[in-house]
Amino acid sequence: MTMHTDTAPPGAQAPVFYETEEHAHEASTMLGFWVYLMSDCLIFTVLFATYAVLGRNYAAGPSPLDLFDLKLVALNTAMLLFSSITYGFAMLEMEKGRLKAMQLWLLVTGLFGAAFIGIELYEFSHLIHEGATPQRSAFLSSFFALVGTHGLHVTCGIVWLIVLMIQTAQRGLIPENKRRLMCLSMFWHFLDVVWIGVFTFVYLMGVVR
Repeated sequence: MTMHTDTAPPGAQAPVFYETEEHAHEASTMLGFWVYLMSDCLIFTVLFATYAVLGRNYAAGPSPLDLFDLKLVALNTAMLLFSSITYGFAMLEMEKGRLKAMQLWLLVTGLFGAAFIGIELYEFSHLIHEGATPQRSAFLSSFFALVGTHGLHVTCGIVWLIVLMIQTAQRGLIPENKRRLMCLSMFWHFLDVVWIGVFTFVYLMGVVR
Protein backbone atom coordinates (compact mmCIF):
# COMPACT_ATOMS: atom_id res chain seq x y z
CA MET A 1 0.00 0.00 0.00
CA THR A 2 1.36 3.43 -0.93
CA MET A 3 0.77 6.33 1.45
CA HIS A 4 0.98 9.93 0.25
CA THR A 5 1.07 13.21 2.13
CA ASP A 6 0.11 16.65 0.87
CA THR A 7 2.88 19.03 1.93
CA ALA A 8 1.81 22.44 3.20
CA PRO A 9 3.59 25.49 4.66
CA PRO A 10 3.76 26.00 8.45
CA GLY A 11 0.41 26.94 9.96
CA ALA A 12 -1.60 25.31 7.19
CA GLN A 13 -3.75 22.21 7.49
CA ALA A 14 -2.20 18.99 8.77
CA PRO A 15 -0.96 16.54 6.12
CA VAL A 16 -3.64 14.39 4.52
CA PHE A 17 -2.96 10.66 4.21
CA TYR A 18 -4.78 8.67 1.58
CA GLU A 19 -4.52 5.33 -0.19
CA THR A 20 -3.88 4.95 -3.88
CA GLU A 21 -4.19 1.15 -4.12
CA GLU A 22 -7.75 0.42 -2.95
CA HIS A 23 -8.00 -2.27 -5.64
CA ALA A 24 -5.31 -4.25 -3.79
CA HIS A 25 -7.64 -4.60 -0.80
CA GLU A 26 -10.44 -5.84 -3.07
CA ALA A 27 -8.19 -8.41 -4.72
CA SER A 28 -6.88 -9.75 -1.41
CA THR A 29 -10.39 -9.88 0.08
CA MET A 30 -11.80 -11.83 -2.84
CA LEU A 31 -8.83 -14.20 -2.88
CA GLY A 32 -9.21 -14.81 0.85
CA PHE A 33 -12.90 -15.49 0.45
CA TRP A 34 -12.26 -17.97 -2.34
CA VAL A 35 -9.83 -19.78 -0.02
CA TYR A 36 -12.56 -19.87 2.64
CA LEU A 37 -15.08 -21.31 0.15
CA MET A 38 -12.61 -24.01 -0.83
CA SER A 39 -12.14 -24.96 2.82
CA ASP A 40 -15.92 -25.08 3.23
CA CYS A 41 -16.10 -27.26 0.14
CA LEU A 42 -13.68 -29.70 1.80
CA ILE A 43 -15.92 -29.83 4.88
CA PHE A 44 -18.96 -30.77 2.82
CA THR A 45 -16.90 -33.25 0.80
CA VAL A 46 -16.00 -35.06 4.02
CA LEU A 47 -19.65 -35.03 5.15
CA PHE A 48 -20.83 -36.39 1.79
CA ALA A 49 -18.16 -39.10 1.94
CA THR A 50 -19.21 -39.99 5.49
CA TYR A 51 -22.83 -40.30 4.40
CA ALA A 52 -21.80 -42.43 1.41
CA VAL A 53 -20.09 -44.88 3.78
CA LEU A 54 -22.68 -44.90 6.58
CA GLY A 55 -25.88 -44.13 4.67
CA ARG A 56 -27.04 -47.76 4.52
CA ASN A 57 -26.28 -48.69 8.11
CA TYR A 58 -29.79 -48.58 9.54
CA ALA A 59 -29.16 -50.70 12.67
CA ALA A 60 -32.55 -52.39 12.13
CA GLY A 61 -34.11 -48.94 12.24
CA PRO A 62 -35.96 -46.79 9.69
CA SER A 63 -34.54 -46.27 6.21
CA PRO A 64 -34.78 -43.19 3.97
CA LEU A 65 -37.83 -44.70 2.27
CA ASP A 66 -39.56 -44.85 5.66
CA LEU A 67 -38.67 -41.30 6.70
CA PHE A 68 -38.30 -38.89 3.79
CA ASP A 69 -41.20 -36.84 2.45
CA LEU A 70 -40.06 -35.89 -1.05
CA LYS A 71 -42.88 -33.39 -1.56
CA LEU A 72 -41.81 -31.46 1.53
CA VAL A 73 -38.14 -31.62 0.56
CA ALA A 74 -38.98 -30.48 -2.98
CA LEU A 75 -40.82 -27.48 -1.53
CA ASN A 76 -37.83 -26.71 0.64
CA THR A 77 -35.53 -26.98 -2.36
CA ALA A 78 -37.72 -24.53 -4.25
CA MET A 79 -37.39 -22.02 -1.38
CA LEU A 80 -33.60 -22.08 -1.61
CA LEU A 81 -33.56 -21.95 -5.42
CA PHE A 82 -35.91 -18.94 -5.39
CA SER A 83 -33.68 -17.23 -2.82
CA SER A 84 -30.71 -17.65 -5.14
CA ILE A 85 -32.67 -16.04 -7.99
CA THR A 86 -33.82 -13.10 -5.87
CA TYR A 87 -30.26 -12.52 -4.64
CA GLY A 88 -29.25 -12.30 -8.30
CA PHE A 89 -31.90 -9.61 -8.78
CA ALA A 90 -30.47 -7.76 -5.77
CA MET A 91 -27.01 -7.79 -7.34
CA LEU A 92 -28.40 -6.41 -10.59
CA GLU A 93 -30.01 -3.53 -8.68
CA MET A 94 -26.74 -2.95 -6.84
CA GLU A 95 -24.91 -2.54 -10.14
CA LYS A 96 -27.50 0.05 -11.17
CA GLY A 97 -27.06 1.92 -7.89
CA ARG A 98 -30.68 1.38 -6.78
CA LEU A 99 -30.29 0.98 -3.04
CA LYS A 100 -33.97 0.60 -2.06
CA ALA A 101 -34.72 -1.90 -4.82
CA MET A 102 -31.62 -3.88 -3.87
CA GLN A 103 -32.65 -3.99 -0.21
CA LEU A 104 -36.14 -5.12 -1.18
CA TRP A 105 -34.72 -8.09 -3.08
CA LEU A 106 -32.37 -8.84 -0.19
CA LEU A 107 -35.38 -8.89 2.12
CA VAL A 108 -37.19 -11.32 -0.18
CA THR A 109 -34.04 -13.47 -0.27
CA GLY A 110 -33.91 -13.51 3.52
CA LEU A 111 -37.57 -14.53 3.74
CA PHE A 112 -37.01 -17.43 1.34
CA GLY A 113 -33.98 -18.46 3.38
CA ALA A 114 -35.98 -18.27 6.61
CA ALA A 115 -38.71 -20.41 5.02
CA PHE A 116 -36.07 -22.97 4.07
CA ILE A 117 -34.76 -23.12 7.64
CA GLY A 118 -38.31 -23.31 9.03
CA ILE A 119 -39.20 -26.30 6.85
CA GLU A 120 -35.93 -28.01 7.71
CA LEU A 121 -36.52 -27.55 11.43
CA TYR A 122 -40.02 -28.97 11.00
CA GLU A 123 -38.56 -32.00 9.23
CA PHE A 124 -35.99 -32.53 11.99
CA SER A 125 -38.59 -32.22 14.74
CA HIS A 126 -40.87 -34.69 12.93
CA LEU A 127 -38.04 -37.21 12.56
CA ILE A 128 -37.07 -36.90 16.21
CA HIS A 129 -40.71 -37.25 17.26
CA GLU A 130 -40.84 -40.50 15.27
CA GLY A 131 -37.77 -41.76 17.15
CA ALA A 132 -35.36 -41.19 14.25
CA THR A 133 -32.74 -39.39 16.32
CA PRO A 134 -29.04 -39.03 15.41
CA GLN A 135 -28.21 -41.73 17.98
CA ARG A 136 -30.58 -44.27 16.37
CA SER A 137 -28.23 -45.42 13.60
CA ALA A 138 -25.12 -44.49 11.63
CA PHE A 139 -27.40 -43.51 8.75
CA LEU A 140 -29.24 -40.95 10.88
CA SER A 141 -26.03 -39.67 12.46
CA SER A 142 -24.50 -38.93 9.06
CA PHE A 143 -27.80 -37.53 7.77
CA PHE A 144 -28.22 -35.03 10.60
CA ALA A 145 -24.54 -34.06 10.39
CA LEU A 146 -24.69 -33.29 6.66
CA VAL A 147 -28.11 -31.63 6.45
CA GLY A 148 -27.69 -29.85 9.78
CA THR A 149 -24.32 -28.39 8.78
CA HIS A 150 -25.85 -27.02 5.60
CA GLY A 151 -28.76 -25.55 7.56
CA LEU A 152 -26.32 -23.89 9.96
CA HIS A 153 -24.54 -22.29 7.00
CA VAL A 154 -27.83 -20.95 5.64
CA THR A 155 -28.65 -19.51 9.08
CA CYS A 156 -25.27 -17.74 9.18
CA GLY A 157 -25.94 -16.46 5.66
CA ILE A 158 -29.27 -14.95 6.78
CA VAL A 159 -27.57 -13.20 9.71
CA TRP A 160 -24.88 -11.91 7.34
CA LEU A 161 -27.56 -10.68 4.94
CA ILE A 162 -29.34 -8.75 7.72
CA VAL A 163 -26.05 -7.13 8.76
CA LEU A 164 -25.38 -6.04 5.17
CA MET A 165 -28.88 -4.59 4.86
CA ILE A 166 -28.18 -2.46 7.93
CA GLN A 167 -24.73 -1.43 6.66
CA THR A 168 -26.01 -0.43 3.23
CA ALA A 169 -28.88 1.52 4.82
CA GLN A 170 -26.38 3.45 6.93
CA ARG A 171 -23.51 3.97 4.48
CA GLY A 172 -25.01 3.30 1.06
CA LEU A 173 -23.43 1.40 -1.81
CA ILE A 174 -19.83 2.29 -1.04
CA PRO A 175 -17.12 0.05 -2.56
CA GLU A 176 -16.63 -1.82 0.71
CA ASN A 177 -20.33 -2.74 0.94
CA LYS A 178 -20.40 -3.81 -2.69
CA ARG A 179 -17.45 -6.09 -2.05
CA ARG A 180 -19.20 -7.61 0.98
CA LEU A 181 -22.36 -8.15 -1.05
CA MET A 182 -20.31 -9.92 -3.71
CA CYS A 183 -18.79 -12.23 -1.09
CA LEU A 184 -22.22 -13.07 0.32
CA SER A 185 -23.45 -13.71 -3.22
CA MET A 186 -20.74 -16.34 -3.77
CA PHE A 187 -21.48 -17.88 -0.36
CA TRP A 188 -25.23 -18.02 -1.00
CA HIS A 189 -24.91 -19.58 -4.45
CA PHE A 190 -22.36 -22.05 -3.06
CA LEU A 191 -24.93 -23.21 -0.49
CA ASP A 192 -27.47 -23.56 -3.30
CA VAL A 193 -25.14 -25.89 -5.22
CA VAL A 194 -24.40 -27.92 -2.08
CA TRP A 195 -28.12 -28.34 -1.39
CA ILE A 196 -28.74 -29.64 -4.91
CA GLY A 197 -26.15 -32.30 -4.09
CA VAL A 198 -27.90 -33.07 -0.79
CA PHE A 199 -31.31 -33.28 -2.44
CA THR A 200 -30.03 -35.62 -5.16
CA PHE A 201 -27.60 -37.78 -3.20
CA VAL A 202 -29.41 -38.01 0.14
CA TYR A 203 -33.12 -37.67 -0.58
CA LEU A 204 -33.71 -38.83 -4.15
CA MET A 205 -31.19 -41.67 -4.15
CA GLY A 206 -32.26 -42.62 -0.63
CA VAL A 207 -35.86 -43.14 -1.71
CA VAL A 208 -34.99 -44.84 -5.00
CA ARG A 209 -32.53 -47.43 -3.73
